Amino acid sequence: MDSAQAEAVRPWTRPQMAARLARDIPDGWHVNLGIGIPTLVADSLPPGREVVFQSENGLLGMGPAPTEDEADPWLINAGKQACTLLPGGSYFHQADSFAMIRGRHLDLCVLGAFEVAANGDIANWATSETEGVPAVGGAMDLAAGARRLWVLMEHTTKDGRPRLVERCGYPLTAVCAVGRVYTNLAVLEVTRDGFAVIDMAPGMTLGALQGRTEGRLHGVAGNPATPHAELPR
Repeated sequence: MDSAQAEAVRPWTRPQMAARLARDIPDGWHVNLGIGIPTLVADSLPPGREVVFQSENGLLGMGPAPTEDEADPWLINAGKQACTLLPGGSYFHQADSFAMIRGRHLDLCVLGAFEVAANGDIANWATSETEGVPAVGGAMDLAAGARRLWVLMEHTTKDGRPRLVERCGYPLTAVCAVGRVYTNLAVLEVTRDGFAVIDMAPGMTLGALQGRTEGRLHGVAGNPATPHAELPR
């Protein structure tokens, strides 16, 4: 990509990425939100859309982030951030939470990731075999237990290396689990032929996107959703 092309691309911000994903969640789904960027999805539902958000630490009916005055130190999400609970929501033992997850009662889980491979493998818990993190954690259960797994992450690392790869170089969380990836540059479906492009950020072209993606891209799957201008700033 030359400098003129790079300047023409307007990557989605993190709130816009979350809003783009939220737009695709059907009414009535039960959805787990992982830590990091996925928590922004709860702030971004289209008006009138009813989605029940679950948090693995034991919340069902999680709402958007609270204002400073609304924050309750006893009410947090899996990332230890203050959250809200909508009317009718509940909190419960973590064992009950994982019974929901492992029992395949969740329609969707949204996770962040370090890498996603072209076959749907996901790596999101460690960047080496000597990582200081004690274990893979709940992401393993979520990736295997939810009926669908979507990933919400930046398209490249801070130094420009692709996160969408042919084969993950980091320790895996789950194999062949990811169905869709939302990044600051595009929305992509995981298919047998590689990553199918569903939508792209303003100014992005398929050739330029391939230049930032190690895994092979093909075509444009389906129709782009609501115009980019309708994403919140």
